[in-house]
Amino acid sequence: MMIVGVLAVLAGIVGGLVLFSLWTASRVEKALPPRGKFVDVPGARIHYLDSGAGPAIVMVHGLGGQSGNFAYGVVEKLADKFRVIVIDRPGAGYSTRESDASAPLGKQAKFVADFIRALGLEKPLLVGHSLGGAISLAVALDFPEAVGGLALVAPLTHVPPHVPEPFRPLEIESSLLRWILAWTVGVPMGILRGRKIVKMIFAPEAVPADFATRGGGLLTLRPSHFYTVSTDLVAADADLAGMPARYGSIGVPVGILYGTNDEVLDYCQNGEAMTKEVPGLRLKLVEGGHMLPVTRPEATAEFIREEARRANPGVSMAIGK
Repeated sequence: MMIVGVLAVLAGIVGGLVLFSLWTASRVEKALPPRGKFVDVPGARIHYLDSGAGPAIVMVHGLGGQSGNFAYGVVEKLADKFRVIVIDRPGAGYSTRESDASAPLGKQAKFVADFIRALGLEKPLLVGHSLGGAISLAVALDFPEAVGGLALVAPLTHVPPHVPEPFRPLEIESSLLRWILAWTVGVPMGILRGRKIVKMIFAPEAVPADFATRGGGLLTLRPSHFYTVSTDLVAADADLAGMPARYGSIGVPVGILYGTNDEVLDYCQNGEAMTKEVPGLRLKLVEGGHMLPVTRPEATAEFIREEARRANPGVSMAIGK
């Protein structure tokens, strides 16, 4: 009888956690509903924001992010001269992917390339932040016909010596355990530790007071977010390990913007090292941390404009500069 009672209590706790997670996710999605359009590609449904007119720019956010990371301050600074398209990577934000889909960089690169084809874009400039930078590099390597240039912001380009500290609790190898944790303790722990983790990702710069809403930060408080971030984290190194040996074959202009105070990724390993591996790569260093699209939107937008001109020399006339 005692064992039955214990099991009943445990079942009640688990059930309560699941209900709390569902309730929290519902509240978050009511507060921050999808603001863009949707397009289906093989294996995924992608939510995206589409602003402005002119030469196309496609933006890919990093691990744990969503379209709000770019929409916070960068999009509005470019949409007067460019068509700026920001995606939620499949599994992040309001984009979905098949529940059993693997998440190596090659697979995610195919999602992006298929998205570019689905919208009928002609060799857009591809902008990638953090893990989105690694995915953008994979697109240029595996689907070179899809892009005209790369503008990478604080990109992951080499396998790091260890998982960055803010993401270590999400290094969960078992997909079953990942799913169980996502639907039980993932959301409560996100509420309890969320501010500390976000501060670590932004450090040494301050987190904007409105990032949770304007930047979409609240969307992290959903079981699907926990599961996707953990899945992408575990899968990232598999393809990344072999990519540096291929970087020399990239045939489009590549630019990298890095903050010299980045506490998530080493700008020397992931930025300066690339100048020796990618012919003609342009590296631009600025003061700042890892979240430059949010904390340094002016510098990020100017960097992207510069790379757009390098990727398509004719764009200078098209944008009147």
